[in-house]
Amino acid sequence: MDHNKMALPVGATLDRFIMRKQEDFPYATGELSQLLRDIALAAKIVNREINRSGLIDIAGAYGSQNVQGEDQQKLDVVANIRFIRALRNGGEVCTIISEEDEDMIQTGNVQGKYVVAIDPLDGSSNIDVNVSIGTIFSIYRRMSPTGLDGTTADCLQPGTHQVAAGYIIYGCSTMLVYTTGNGVNGFTYEPSLGEFFLSHPNIQTPATGTVYSVNEGCSELFEAGVTAFVRQCKERHFSARYVGSLVADFHRNLLKGGIYFYPATTKSPGGKLRLMYECNPLAFIVEQAGGKSSSGTRRTMEIEPQALHERCPVFIGSKELVEEAERLIAESAGAPA
Repeated sequence: MDHNKMALPVGATLDRFIMRKQEDFPYATGELSQLLRDIALAAKIVNREINRSGLIDIAGAYGSQNVQGEDQQKLDVVANIRFIRALRNGGEVCTIISEEDEDMIQTGNVQGKYVVAIDPLDGSSNIDVNVSIGTIFSIYRRMSPTGLDGTTADCLQPGTHQVAAGYIIYGCSTMLVYTTGNGVNGFTYEPSLGEFFLSHPNIQTPATGTVYSVNEGCSELFEAGVTAFVRQCKERHFSARYVGSLVADFHRNLLKGGIYFYPATTKSPGGKLRLMYECNPLAFIVEQAGGKSSSGTRRTMEIEPQALHERCPVFIGSKELVEEAERLIAESAGAPA
């Protein structure tokens, strides 16, 4: 018997991988590495809370709304507290902006070199029905001098200034996927060991795909170019896959190919998804994996943000499909009235 087969390696731990890759950002002298570990720690805690939510009465509605006017779930509040606490205690972050809070959160770490934008629990409306949900985060290097609280300018940087971004998906297994601008790597959580292990090295998304993910319940509100793209997907017999958790839909399409889009509508002409907490971090990831993200008319990461909770349309996924959607939107916009 081959004894080596009885104890196959499980892969590098997240901590070890981050330390090996520290040379990718030498200016950070360890702070960014520590920040990523702080996020991973909070993810482990939130994963625990999600897995026992039905047993300790932290599922269901919280009874209030967040700044977006959306009904908060109890786990929204719990996840927000956990991530803010981990980032504050870690000491590397001066300011946090969260989808759940109206204003910037000053951590008191005035020497911290980083700003974090976070959606603590994406897809929380699916909590009670046991559908995959997630966390999305984005990391920027502060622009203001250290020694003071972070500023609005620190928080409102375009996506091209991100130094790292990632997401955690809490599903049949829990995964953390992140980039620091040198490719995309995915780590799967092994709960009995309490560690994330490298399971998806150097993720590359297919150039095209046969899946489209959109809320077709809003199709009558789409502009003509988007309607034409949906019709083209159907004519080519694409599969419609829409979970209602952005992270879940994005993760599937990242690995298998496809496009997710939440376009502008007559009801929401500015789009629905948040630029800072959702669109920019996932755009950074998909571009590093060889895909593309667009508002339909311009590159997502080149949009100059004007507000903490700014929304924008998004078309994200396999490069050829995003470019096809852009072409149809441009053709529609140029058509005579």
